[in-house]
Amino acid sequence: MVVNFARTSTSRELLKEVFQNIDAQSCPRCFNFHMHTVHSDGRLQPAALMEQAIAIGLKGFAITDHHSINGYQAAQTWLEDWKWNNPGANSPHLWSGVEINATCLNVEVHILGYAFEPEHPSIKRYLQRKIATGEDYQIANVIAAIHNAGGLAVLAHPARYRRSHFDLIPAAAEAGIDGVETFYAYNNPNPWRASALESKQVQQLANEFNLYNTCGTDTHGLSLLQRL
Repeated sequence: MVVNFARTSTSRELLKEVFQNIDAQSCPRCFNFHMHTVHSDGRLQPAALMEQAIAIGLKGFAITDHHSINGYQAAQTWLEDWKWNNPGANSPHLWSGVEINATCLNVEVHILGYAFEPEHPSIKRYLQRKIATGEDYQIANVIAAIHNAGGLAVLAHPARYRRSHFDLIPAAAEAGIDGVETFYAYNNPNPWRASALESKQVQQLANEFNLYNTCGTDTHGLSLLQRL
């Protein structure tokens, strides 16, 4: 199998540019880097998700099913068909994505992987629809696998774990994390809006450790504009 690393690199560099400009207003109508389909614990079919993404006018996004890229692959096929049938239309950029469980400071955290080559051998062990064990469960090894596959690694919802984000973000940075999910709605408000206090704290830590800021709705329900 021939892996197109050049395409992956270009995709990763584009994503870095986007992450450098993410702010509290980016999500959920311009960018969204955290959403789930029926291929993990979400309720949306990939086709329905894509229809919403087009209707909302998203410029770029990623589907981050737990330990699976089946939803992403179905969405990618849908998007290629849509572009074929809508020549000249502005189409969103869909990056590869996945959400991987890992351990950091002896608590379970979630690592979001983006813009990786889905067929790369290093990432395959994390795409088996189950949580890894042993050394594969260590945060540094999860991050390394994403990097080896040409991708970027982000700590999901840093203020949602049993350890403080003031502890976890420095530890994740030491393990090689590229970014943090800075803009996140912790109390599921309607309409969606990033939690002000947590977002400010996470953004300050991101600046301190030279990390990218990202945003996402963490959609599990039927609307890309809400978490549930």
